[in-house]
Amino acid sequence: MARRNRDDDLLLEEDELTAAFLGDDEPGSVQATDAPQPQPANPADDQWDEDEAVPGQLAVDVYETKEKLVVKARTAGVNKNELDVSISDNQLTIRGTLSAGTEDDVENYFLQECYWGEFSRTIALPVPVKEDEIEAVLKDGVLTISFGKVKQDSVKKIQVL
Repeated sequence: MARRNRDDDLLLEEDELTAAFLGDDEPGSVQATDAPQPQPANPADDQWDEDEAVPGQLAVDVYETKEKLVVKARTAGVNKNELDVSISDNQLTIRGTLSAGTEDDVENYFLQECYWGEFSRTIALPVPVKEDEIEAVLKDGVLTISFGKVKQDSVKKIQVL
């Protein structure tokens, strides 16, 4: 479906939507709305506070096999002695610290995308597991945690009284 804008140029509605999301303000483009865009109450609120310690969140893959539930996390650069893995109430928590070493002579970063520092992730396990059948292995920068699954009984018929 197409329509014409003020300059009688053919513009697809899909292009308008894309322009609205991408903030396309080039001359001749049609804006999704003429309303002013909201501005933060205090521009300083958008500033990143370097003193504020916020742990990074660890990315994980969670899958199951016939007998096991497996959680994998990329933990390259983490010493196994700096990993804390625990389970409580069917929730798995992985904590650790990524150390970049010391770069005391750095004057200016041109690009800094790597996260260094503490990280933490707590996930609710999707199936019941045997908490006494857990194996955690750190190999080639990948933490693999395997749980024995609790076998679910077949459907039980409940008698209504």
